Amino acid sequence: MARRTVAAALAVLAGAAAAVTAPAPAQAAPPGDKDVTAVMFEWKFASVAKACTDQLGPAGYGYVQVSPPQEHVQGPQWWTSYQPVSYKIAGRLGDRTAFKNMIDTCHAAGVKVVADTVVNHMAAGSGTGTGGSSYGKYDYPGLYSWYDLNNCTAQISNYQDRWNVQECELVGLADLDTGEEYVRTKIAGYMNDLLSLGVDGFRIDAAKHMAAGDLAAVKAKLTNPSVYWKQEAIHGAGEAVSPAEYLGNGDVQEFRYARDLKRVFQNENLAYLKNYGEGWGYMESAKSAVFVDNHDTERGGDTLNYKNGADYTLAGVFMLAWPYGSPDVHSGYEWSDKDAGPPAGGHVNACWSDGWKCQHAWREISSMVAFRNVSRGQSVTNWWDNGGDQIAFGRGSKAYVAINHETWSLTRTFQTSLPSGTYCDVQNNRPVTVNGSGQFTATLGPNTAVALHAGARSCG
Repeated sequence: MARRTVAAALAVLAGAAAAVTAPAPAQAAPPGDKDVTAVMFEWKFASVAKACTDQLGPAGYGYVQVSPPQEHVQGPQWWTSYQPVSYKIAGRLGDRTAFKNMIDTCHAAGVKVVADTVVNHMAAGSGTGTGGSSYGKYDYPGLYSWYDLNNCTAQISNYQDRWNVQECELVGLADLDTGEEYVRTKIAGYMNDLLSLGVDGFRIDAAKHMAAGDLAAVKAKLTNPSVYWKQEAIHGAGEAVSPAEYLGNGDVQEFRYARDLKRVFQNENLAYLKNYGEGWGYMESAKSAVFVDNHDTERGGDTLNYKNGADYTLAGVFMLAWPYGSPDVHSGYEWSDKDAGPPAGGHVNACWSDGWKCQHAWREISSMVAFRNVSRGQSVTNWWDNGGDQIAFGRGSKAYVAINHETWSLTRTFQTSLPSGTYCDVQNNRPVTVNGSGQFTATLGPNTAVALHAGARSCG
């Protein structure tokens, strides 16, 4: 979403825990067997292409999500990408040729492409965009004029008022009248242009600030109306607009999942995660997109982020092992200034240099992508916990994970449903033997995990 000072205004109340049954296995909306998305926040398209070939494809990621490709306001801050000036592919991350080359390269690596799509609003201020287009607030020559913007020119101030949320201006940005046929046609034209270049899906930024029916009308105009569609609709207890309203259009991001992970990993017991997901009152697994953090929440503090060390890493391991929703793995850069844009304008020379965090390539995270792919469709089995911060569970006969989030080591014989034989503990790249009774013995140091799956029977 666009630059926000509204972490509080978007509400942060957690869902209450309910019932005690393990969730049904995830049937994530993205087609195929690979439902994990690497979100390459503010990466140049050329750098994304290289990552698809070198890291994402080999690790088994199904999707890569790229930051908004459209022309936007100039400036070094990250949030300039979320202030569109036109629908030309002419942002700081690359031009039309670079965007097309990235899509083709990622497809060749077996990775589909999702574009972060900003269609709720246009830029504030006035000037010249990154692609040379002139603009002023409410005037975007050749695209929109005053008549295409909503009548409310005040900032959103009341999340208990649906009209205020969906008709007024998000942090002062010019709000498009998505109920207008001309506007819907222009938005659909932009998205159809992206589809013509090979894009496989869209993340709809600020979806909650557009009526669900307006978005449905836009989607109906697409050349592929069944294209993958992931909507940003932030849950706020007691608010007028509910994320569930958008489920008819496609997937919806389940923000409560990430908020509650922070609370559990930092202040409560991992044992509570036994029925995580729908048992906690979340939206249906099959249409929920989940994450440990994203570019907004890592800066706003309502979720974990890379600065949280083992809490963050182990939460990522759990998300990828647990069958709820379709996971997004955020991959961004170090920041102290929350407005700071990407190092080197988005060019990634190498992971773990120049401030690039490359979470998608951390061994603890990347090794769990194949774990998830192999265990897809398998229910949770053999749950164990110590009542505190040590948990373990299987995914049918395909996979098993143990997480020790205590400050002391855990040595235990774990009961699995895995066939007997030798497996690679993909968290630590070490062999583990499962006996004829499905048991193995392992020692886990503080804040570490062990993960076995049927696709890794030997360590490379």
